[in-house]
This record gives sequence, C-alpha cells and structure tokens, in this order.
Amino acid sequence: MATTSDSSVSFDQTDTRSDEMNSTIEQWIDELVAGVDNAQASEEFQEWLDVQSRFHDYSYRNTLLIKRQCPEASRVAGYRTWQEEFDRHVEEGESAIWIWAPIITKQCPECENSPSYHEDSDCGYDETPPEEWSKGLVGFKPAPVFDVSQTEGEPLPELDTEATGDAGDLVGRLTDAADELSVTVRIVPEAEWTHGEAKGICEQLSLVDAQPLIEVRDRENDADLARTLLHEYAHALLHFDVDDDTERSKREVEAEAVAYVVGRCCGLDTSGSAFYLAAWESDDPEIVRERLGRISRTAEELIDVLEDPPAR
Repeated sequence: MATTSDSSVSFDQTDTRSDEMNSTIEQWIDELVAGVDNAQASEEFQEWLDVQSRFHDYSYRNTLLIKRQCPEASRVAGYRTWQEEFDRHVEEGESAIWIWAPIITKQCPECENSPSYHEDSDCGYDETPPEEWSKGLVGFKPAPVFDVSQTEGEPLPELDTEATGDAGDLVGRLTDAADELSVTVRIVPEAEWTHGEAKGICEQLSLVDAQPLIEVRDRENDADLARTLLHEYAHALLHFDVDDDTERSKREVEAEAVAYVVGRCCGLDTSGSAFYLAAWESDDPEIVRERLGRISRTAEELIDVLEDPPAR
C-alpha cells in the first residue's frame, strides 16, 4: 500500500492552527476512507476474508469457555476442520479446548425431542412418522476444538497492518504524556505478555483506581509500537467508560482512525490502518467519516500534547 506520510507535520502557526488542523485531519480521513475501500477490493484482503469465513462464529457462552481454558486463543476449529479446511494438523500432545456443540437431528413437532428421546417420553404425537420430521436443535454435547497456536501446517493469510517509518523519540514522548492525559502506561516485554495476539489493551487499573491502564506489547518496530500506543490512548480518552459490546467495532474504527491521523502527523506510514479498519468494518468504511468529530477532537488532543510535551 502507498506510503501516507514522508515527514512529520507541524501546526505551529497559532493564529491559523485550529482551522489548519481541522482541514488537514478531514483531508486525511477522506484519504483513509478511500484506502479502506481499496483495501477491501484487494486480492490480499479477499483471500484473508475467505479464510475468516471458514471459522465458526461462536456463541457468547462458548467464547467464555474458550477464553477460560486458553486465554491466548485467537482462532479455533475442530481437529478435522483444521485438516480439511486449512491443511493444518494439531500438534502431538496438545490438549483440547472443550465447548458446547449443537445437536441437530430429526425432531418431534410436538415435544421437540429427537426420535429416541421421543419414544421414552409421554408425548403421544403420531401424526407423521419420525423419518418425515424436520431437523432441529435438540440439545448440546461437549466437543473438542483447538487454537491455531496448537497446530502446524500451511500458514493462514495475514493482513499487514503494521506502521512503519522513523519513530524517533515518539514512543518516549507518548509514555511521558501519560500523566497529563491521566493514564497509566506500561510497555510489557514480549516474554511477559499475557494478552495473546493483541498488540495492546486498555482497561481499568484496579477496582479502587478508575484510571485507565494501557499495556502494549514491546517489539522492535518502534513505529508500530507508537501506533499501538496511540490506538490505546484513543480508547482511554474516548471509550473507557463505555460498556457496550455492540459498539465494539465502531470503537475500534474510532481508535484506529485516531492512530492513523496522529501517526501520520508524526511522520509514520500508517497506511496499514486501512486493512485494520477493513477487517473491523468491512461493510461500511463511511463509518469513519460519520465519526469525524470524535476522531478529530481526540487526534487534536494527542497532537497538542505531543507538540507541547510536559517538562521532565
């Protein structure tokens, strides 16, 4: 994808700063929306989407079971599904993750039991024989699944969403800004990271301290580390007091758009954000433009802090 920025941008003319910043951010958002459109149309994204469509969308109850047994799980499937759909094999000695699988079979129209349970019940339905009954959900049974990390074989397609470029001292400036933004920030070594494939998280510091805690997984790519910090700062400033799962994808769109804008202002190539947003909001990239006001205000707050860093 094309580079979005060759050098950092400065809004240092105080008399025109606000208007200049607003118009520039609006232009960049327009370019991000166009980039999301292009990302969705790309062969790389379509290949990724095809593979994602083969994974089951698990119920909330099963998602909890998966996370309880394997907190780092990202993509799970059954033993044969890994073999037949993805040409991957579960490694020897791996322990299964147990979920509840639906039992679909012929079902009595009246008592809604399977034929065998119907025979043992008090139901007197006999208008049609069991072989003519329609199929339906009659119960659940334990079923084993395995996470991709427990398998080996053909690689799954990945979207390159990393930011690149010369981050300079941006990571340090972002961590220094934590106090001014009333956020606690921790950069966690790779070996100590406990949040699976996530690059960063934003959560409450403790039960008695409502201050947001940002943790990001350390990596060699400082540009992408800075982009992740920006993304999580946006969550802290915009969404920390929001508890609505139905809004999750829209919150990710806002946070990543903020990271795109501020990263671009700082001279990073954040064009990978288009793939990130395409994966979260593949039906409607216009949602970015619809939320421009919230994105702009948060981006401007972060840019202000970075351009006027606190005294050490």
